[in-house]
Amino acid sequence: MNPKHRIPLIHFAYVLIDVFFIYLSIYVACLLCADKLKFPVSFPYLFLEESNPFRFIFVFWLLTTVLINRTNNLYETRREMQEGLEIWTVMKSVSFASLVIVVALYVLKVEGLPRSLFIVATLTMIFWLSLWRYVKRLFVEYLVASGYNNWNALIVGAGKVGLALEQELMKRSGLGIRVAGFLDDFKGASPEEKKKILGKIADFAAIAPREFISILFITIHHDSQVFLRLLEEAKEMNITVRVVPQGYGLTVSEFLRYNIGLIPIIEYSNVHNSRRQFGKRLFDCVISLILMIGLIPVFLLIALAIKLDSPGPVFYQSRRYGRRGRIFHMAKFRSMLTEADKVQPELNSKNEVDVGPKFFKTNGKIFKIKNDPRITRVGHFLRKYSLDELPQIFNVFRGEMSLVGPRPLPIDQVEKENLRHIKRLEVRPGITGLWQIRGRSDISFYRLVRWDEWYIENWSFWLDMNILFQTFPVVIKGKGAY
Repeated sequence: MNPKHRIPLIHFAYVLIDVFFIYLSIYVACLLCADKLKFPVSFPYLFLEESNPFRFIFVFWLLTTVLINRTNNLYETRREMQEGLEIWTVMKSVSFASLVIVVALYVLKVEGLPRSLFIVATLTMIFWLSLWRYVKRLFVEYLVASGYNNWNALIVGAGKVGLALEQELMKRSGLGIRVAGFLDDFKGASPEEKKKILGKIADFAAIAPREFISILFITIHHDSQVFLRLLEEAKEMNITVRVVPQGYGLTVSEFLRYNIGLIPIIEYSNVHNSRRQFGKRLFDCVISLILMIGLIPVFLLIALAIKLDSPGPVFYQSRRYGRRGRIFHMAKFRSMLTEADKVQPELNSKNEVDVGPKFFKTNGKIFKIKNDPRITRVGHFLRKYSLDELPQIFNVFRGEMSLVGPRPLPIDQVEKENLRHIKRLEVRPGITGLWQIRGRSDISFYRLVRWDEWYIENWSFWLDMNILFQTFPVVIKGKGAY
């Protein structure tokens, strides 16, 4: 089948799947609230039953949700979009569609629709529309990792940004982007660099067809003539051009794009005001309170498992530096033997956490080793799925931590760091953060520090939400946890 015909067909299939699950959600809500309804609830005839006074509202609800999903590009398979961000987009779309229905009910003066039905249908829609997209993403990542519909890419610039981009693309095999090489006018002095650099920037038109290039990444910013020439040559060869913004490491997580007349503008904003910080603290309080109450059965089960598995307390208290250098006791479920701290000096030589580049000077390392003999049987399970971190919800509620933020390191670790890394003490430490969604224990200490610094400089509420939603699939997979 011609790819031009296949893409619309795939989009149509996505719409049909959404229609089914939206219909199913409304049906389930009606079924659960059947005692409050005055019409028979039948799956095949829910929208056709003449005795159903809400059938037109239900149809309008379905069509509105599909339309808003389409507006938010939810019927496209965008590999670059993180799972959490896509789920967050689904939540916003379904919520906005439900808000439209509320307005419609008021304007049309439709009475009798149970609030419970409305709430259950909305939540069920969010669940099903998110779940099938997550499954779809896993399937697409499997196909791409198997070699289906992969793309070759060239990177302009073999400096720090270009090499970092290559590493990110290599780690995310689900993107299906293979870096064929680099174009650079200045690099290539060492034999290792020469292997990766295919030529100079002026050689793009000759190299791209030879390497079957589909994507061109531009990571360095030459004069406008060089940039425009690359755009023109890429356009002629039907090659997608993607540009890394200049100074990306100092900018916010999201750019605001708009036009002034015919001129496109990208706005960099790094405004941190007290209202946003207050909103972050309020959000932490509300969510942590809900979690503390809702997770009581889970806490009890974990506590019982720890007690049955090994002697010792259920909780482990660790002294950490918090915001502005205040010391607090971070709570965890105990995952090690009670004498673990006494045994650690004997294991220091086996530390498996990479510090990072040689120029990264620090005497402080995170201590972690795979198959740590001090970890209990239950502890292995708790650590794999980060269940040992759950008691930190109480730290969040007390204001010592935040749901999202730089990971709090032990006091002796912080005291060994240089002043550049103490910057993390400007904000409350978090239960999860960029380190959690980027590799957990598999990342180097250098990268952990860099991500912490980037988070502090670029914090926003939407960045926190993005990190939270990306945390769930990472934790479920259990990757990088030990």
